[in-house]
Formats: sequence, structure tokens, C-alpha cells
Amino acid sequence: MKLNYQRLLDEKLSKIKETGARPRLLLHSCCAPCSSHVIEYLSSYFDITVYFYNPNIHPEDEYGKRAIEQKEFIERFPPAQSVLFAEGEYDAERFFELSRGLENEPEKGERCTVCFKMRLEKAAQYAFEHGFDYFTTTLSISPHKDATLLNELGEEIEKEKGVEYLHSDFKKKNGYKRSSELSSEYGLYRQDYCGCVFSRLESDKRNSMNNKPE
Repeated sequence: MKLNYQRLLDEKLSKIKETGARPRLLLHSCCAPCSSHVIEYLSSYFDITVYFYNPNIHPEDEYGKRAIEQKEFIERFPPAQSVLFAEGEYDAERFFELSRGLENEPEKGERCTVCFKMRLEKAAQYAFEHGFDYFTTTLSISPHKDATLLNELGEEIEKEKGVEYLHSDFKKKNGYKRSSELSSEYGLYRQDYCGCVFSRLESDKRNSMNNKPE
């Protein structure tokens, strides 16, 4: 039976609220737009550090643009005034090494699974080393990402790294809609491809097809 990850999150947040505690959450973020609603949503329950680890993003200047946008958004967004920012290493070679042989996989294929796992493992390792109570990712806010896959990976990595994974399906309860509203309100840079060179090529191909004269 398919799990309702939003319900699992609601139950966890309810228990946290009852205790009056503020656990430490490491929130892996893929970009500022995706983080916007998640920060707004979770900042009442956790002491959050946004962890920007995305060596899949290509080219490097695109990575830099997204990293700066993430940091500046945290500084500008009122609910994020107590949110911290941490940036992982831009190790593009690691992504290309893991995706070798998967270059022709379609979006949402095995290459994406490998990429998700790479980023979640690194986030969990950082969370373990720095004493966080939970880790999770903003990725589930996207309607193009498989929340079930992300949560299953998170559960596996929780067992390996020893830090609890916070279940989520942030697109639920109009989460994606709210992230779009906040992105518009704050004038956030919204890219038209996921991040890696392969998704960029797919995006360019789609744009080319759409712009063909009839």
C-alpha cells in the first residue's frame, strides 16, 4: 500500500509541537524557489540549516547563480531570519562518475535516482557529523519528482548514517503552488531545467521543438 508521506509528516510535527522542543533539521535544498515554502512551513518547528549540495548542476556558473540565490533568499525572507546556510563542495566529477553509463537515461530514470541518492547521502553525513536530529530534502516539492522514491531513499540512508529522515511530500497542501507564489513575490530566479547537463540538453530539445514554425 502506498504510504501517505504528508500524513507521516503531520504526525511527526504534531508530536514535536507537543514536546515544545525545537529539533535541529538539516534541509537539503536544490534551489531557492523549492526551499521557499518548505522554510516557511517548517521554521515553526525546527532550527533549520539549509544545506546546498548540488554538484549535479551544470555548468559551474549556473551552480554559482543558484547557490547565491539560495543564500540571499534566506537573508531576505522573514521566516528564515533564524535559518542558517551551509554549502557543500561543488564536486561535479563525483556526479559524472556516478552517472557514467546512464547518460541516455530519460528524466525520472535511473540517473535521477543515483543523483538523489548522492545528495541525500551527503546531507545525512553532514547531519551526522554536525549533530542534527533530522535531515530531509526540498526535492519532494516538485511535481516532477517521485516523493515515494525520495522517501524510500531517505529511509535507507537513515539506517546507514544514523540520523532520522523527515518524511515529506512538500507539494501536498498546495505546497508547490505556495512556492510559486513566493518565488514570484521575491523575484526568485527559476531555471527551466533540473540542473544537470543531461536535463539541460533535454530542455533545449523541448524548447527547440516548441519553437519550430508550423
